[in-house]
Amino acid sequence: MFLSTSLFKDRRGLAFHGMALAYAVFGYAFGMAGILSTSLAIKLPAALLLAHSMTIAAYLLHECAHNTIFRTNAANARLGQFLSWLVGSIYGSYEDMRHKHLRHHVENGDIVWFDYDQWFARHPRTLGLTRFLEWFYIPAHDLLMHGVMVFTSFVIPQRRSQRVRNVFFIVLRVALFAALAWLAPAAAVLYALAYMAMMTVLRFMDALQHDYGQTFTLFDSQRGPYRGDKAYELAHTFSNPLSTRHAWVNLLVLNFGFHNAHHARPTTPWYDLPAAHRALFRDTEGNVIPLWGQLKSFHRFRVSRVVGGADTSMAGAGDFLAAARRGDASGGNAASFLTSF
Repeated sequence: MFLSTSLFKDRRGLAFHGMALAYAVFGYAFGMAGILSTSLAIKLPAALLLAHSMTIAAYLLHECAHNTIFRTNAANARLGQFLSWLVGSIYGSYEDMRHKHLRHHVENGDIVWFDYDQWFARHPRTLGLTRFLEWFYIPAHDLLMHGVMVFTSFVIPQRRSQRVRNVFFIVLRVALFAALAWLAPAAAVLYALAYMAMMTVLRFMDALQHDYGQTFTLFDSQRGPYRGDKAYELAHTFSNPLSTRHAWVNLLVLNFGFHNAHHARPTTPWYDLPAAHRALFRDTEGNVIPLWGQLKSFHRFRVSRVVGGADTSMAGAGDFLAAARRGDASGGNAASFLTSF
């Protein structure tokens, strides 16, 4: 069946979402084919294409979580499950990822289960190794979190019922990667590097978008103190577009940097976020962190933010924004919407 505009939530969705999805899928396919090439001149650009196509797939998965692509929740869920395979988050369920992310919006906080600060305190050698690798910009902290996600039903008691599904995808993906490593070791290395590049982009964009701090109530039903507090949400949410002058640059991450607009109107599709941002802030500077401040913060605190970096809520929102603009804010770490805990 051919796609039509009637399937999409917005009549422009066929064009905009369609182009982004085609790029993610074909970019992934051509990237995988390219890293299998015998030519280094093809391998390296293919690895970059693979990394970026997975990044776009991840942001489209985020769109699915907000039901911005198709008219029905079921259609968004089916696409989200498919994209979960591309970005390597298929081990847990799409609905668990969506539930956690929507609680982030409703509760106005980073609602999580895993207290990695305490875990690192009990495992100082792992903390030391993580910090050592992070100094070299290797996303070791994210790799740890994704490792927990791989074995989610064995680590999280509330997910035990998912063990059959969890084991199925572990066996399948490990077998496929093992076959790739056996037949084309260089391609396996390039895939791993492309995946870490995707992780790095996602966490760079996430790091400074909130100063909420973490709340370990993912499996609790208690009402958060800032639930529904739009004033608090706006004050503690920050936008980090890659460019405020050249709109096309922000398409590299599907406009994810316009985060205040996304929180103000969570069902706004990615292609309308720049206009929503302008309507929200009009001619004011708004809660925007310039790219230089983002880069400086990401570099300066790449080691120290591993522990305690997310707990920035003690400072006032204005203080955090000013510090982030100077490149003096640590921000959060390893809080990807790809993980469901």
